[in-house]
Amino acid sequence: MTSLLTEVSAPDGHKVTVNTGLFINNEFVTGSSTIDTINPATGKIITSVQAAEKEQVDLAVEAAHKAFYGGWKTTNPRERARLMRKLADLVKRDAEDLVHLETLDMGKPLETSRAGDPSAFIDYFQYYAGFCDKLHGKVIETEGKLSYTVHEPIGIVAGIIPWNGPMVMLAWKIAPAICTGNTVVLKTSELTPLSALKIAELIKEAGFPPGVINIITGYGSKAGEAISRHMKVSKISFTGSLATGRAIMKAAAETNLKKVTLELGGKSPNIIFDDVENLDEVVFWSHLGIYYNAGQSCCAGARIYVQEGVYERFLEKFKALTLSKKVGDPFSAETFQGPQISETQFNRIMNYIAIGKKEGATCYLGGERVGDQGYFIEPTIFTDVTEEMTIMKEEIFGPVVTIVKFKDADDVIAKANNTEYGLGAGVFTSNITRAVKMSNALEAGTVWVNHYYSHTPAEPFGGYKQSGIGRECGEYALSNYTQVKAIKINTGNPF
Repeated sequence: MTSLLTEVSAPDGHKVTVNTGLFINNEFVTGSSTIDTINPATGKIITSVQAAEKEQVDLAVEAAHKAFYGGWKTTNPRERARLMRKLADLVKRDAEDLVHLETLDMGKPLETSRAGDPSAFIDYFQYYAGFCDKLHGKVIETEGKLSYTVHEPIGIVAGIIPWNGPMVMLAWKIAPAICTGNTVVLKTSELTPLSALKIAELIKEAGFPPGVINIITGYGSKAGEAISRHMKVSKISFTGSLATGRAIMKAAAETNLKKVTLELGGKSPNIIFDDVENLDEVVFWSHLGIYYNAGQSCCAGARIYVQEGVYERFLEKFKALTLSKKVGDPFSAETFQGPQISETQFNRIMNYIAIGKKEGATCYLGGERVGDQGYFIEPTIFTDVTEEMTIMKEEIFGPVVTIVKFKDADDVIAKANNTEYGLGAGVFTSNITRAVKMSNALEAGTVWVNHYYSHTPAEPFGGYKQSGIGRECGEYALSNYTQVKAIKINTGNPF
């Protein structure tokens, strides 16, 4: 059989050996076909990986099922914690390999990935390792009976992750699931499989028993559909588009009523009042909130509302900061914004820019392609935008922002909440009373006050309205991966 190992080379000369197979039962195996993974900075093929379809999904689920009932669900919590910490240590050891794969595969600037992705993975695994032996039930006072609850694992958990943050999303799905005693089948995006496959090697090296964590790559219409409808999968955690989230809910309902956690799209408002003390700091956070990761973030602050008294100064400073940031080679230390993930996404964003212009918005900055290879787009600012315009209502998922003037709190609350989404929001003000009132009024799962886009493992993350169901991260996430059993013992009462 042809070896599944391949060596990939980054433009800076760093080389990484990756196993391109499907990681099932602690072994790398072949799939039904292969998928080319593309470097979005060049549009050229990096390598090909094995693709799963129903047959391989069945194998992965059977491996997870055998591992769950073969001892993992009753494994000593301290042993689960030890394995999780060991994996975190291995990720730290191999961080340079992982960040190079992340940058090569999805185009995130190397310095950005280096600064955040491995450390975030490590933090999430260490955080949930600490919860392994702290999953406690309650004793309930009843007459003549001893009543108590226990929190038990659900069983086989499926995770389906997006392409815009492979390492971190993998940690979000796997860490709480195995902390609580479940086994996992995780499907990567077909666009960005490489860092997950490298982590699969580390999972085996860390000593996880076969079948506890299985990582596969495949198309959503084949592998994703098979996972969503598999009768032995008891829970799905999905991050991605609203349309796919609906399809997963439908499949879960039509089969075995799987528990579903969904983290979907967003069109997050970022609100700036004219009482802010340091406008340069506000501009920094607002710029980061939309242009981080080339705008490819579900909670990006894509609708910036600025109060009248500071609007012109904010716009001028925001433009100046945007122009100072380099768009280009993600392996260059000077680059802030890399490419969009694919030609399809590039064309989608450019179409939204064209729609914005056609509907009468002013393209104040950007709006064009950068270079003649890869999928780079200029950071784009629209002004003179109304609430009814397409670019104000639909998630663009790219480096496109609208900057809108507002009068007062009531005005901006109505505008900010005028969306089908509710994932994130930002508020900048020097008035603490206003900050609290605004935070309470905004219909969003996370409200950042006087900063944007920061997150730690202890904080829950999820959306209101059509931005999702359930919460990831923090102690809140644990309830998504456990089921509560009530036990009632007769201690002598004859009735």
